[in-house]
Amino acid sequence: MAAQRAAHRVLDILGGVLSGLVIVDKPQGWTSHDVVGRMRRLAGTRKVGHAGTLDPMATGVLVLGINKATRLLSFIVGTTKSYSATIRLGEATITDDAEGEVTAAHSAEAVDEAGINGGIEALRGAIQQVPSSVSAIKVNGERSYARVRSGEEVKLAARPVTIHRFDVLDIRRVDGGRVVDVDVEVDCSSGTYIRALARDLGEALGVGGHLTALRRTKVGPYTLEQARTLEELAEELDVLEMSEAARALMPSRELSEAESIEISYGRRIAAGAAAGTPDAATADNPVAAFAPSGELVALLADAGSHAKPVLVFAPGNEKPGNEKPGNEKAAG
Repeated sequence: MAAQRAAHRVLDILGGVLSGLVIVDKPQGWTSHDVVGRMRRLAGTRKVGHAGTLDPMATGVLVLGINKATRLLSFIVGTTKSYSATIRLGEATITDDAEGEVTAAHSAEAVDEAGINGGIEALRGAIQQVPSSVSAIKVNGERSYARVRSGEEVKLAARPVTIHRFDVLDIRRVDGGRVVDVDVEVDCSSGTYIRALARDLGEALGVGGHLTALRRTKVGPYTLEQARTLEELAEELDVLEMSEAARALMPSRELSEAESIEISYGRRIAAGAAAGTPDAATADNPVAAFAPSGELVALLADAGSHAKPVLVFAPGNEKPGNEKPGNEKAAG
């Protein structure tokens, strides 16, 4: 009942449609799809999506979009992510984390702090990372993890990722020094596998490595402090309203009443900045445009002397003929 009352409050604010972001503190053991399914029931709608998966073992920030806010998710997926994690040196696993069976074990007694720091330094910055083979990446139409589980040896192609920060918080020797646990914090680009960092650090030190704990602390501008557990959300559905979510995510532009009307019907207005200049908005990095009331009207890209809508959120824009061709593709 509390969740229903909270939903009704948001419905009133958003003109009858529950739309916004929900920042979930994902519990361990749940898949991201499990969390989406739970949110569909809490929000009373099937139109719920997420902005990037978390492995079942991991906990922390999972950004969900409800109804119209699902259209913002593609702009959240590519943002920088932050994690706290524990890497165990001395054991390699088939999954590169604690959920897989140990495939090799080598004593880490000879591994010292200088070696660990040197190995981590080599993994900072722009690197080519081979994703974990037990992952959702498709190989000839089939998930990589399914191929591995069927006994096939899978080697995925390396991908460019950027490790903005990779800091050691603590180093602990376990089981008489046979294994070493390293607590770290990582800021990285989208598409980075933290368990692959653990694997690669272990391989570089010659002892193998895997991830034993992972907690995502930030996705773009959305933090763990904003996140709520599923139990808390069942009591009160805490939804980050569309305008607030967009202001945190991207640059903003304040529109006049006349500009708001034009954009709400998919028409062009004067550019906010000259196309090609550093301040110009693009289709991949748009600006959030707001009506004088503070309502999110659209996402805009500058093209020449005009700004055109990338996505339109204003009420009524779904009517036939009101939306620019191509907008419907991004609305999933």
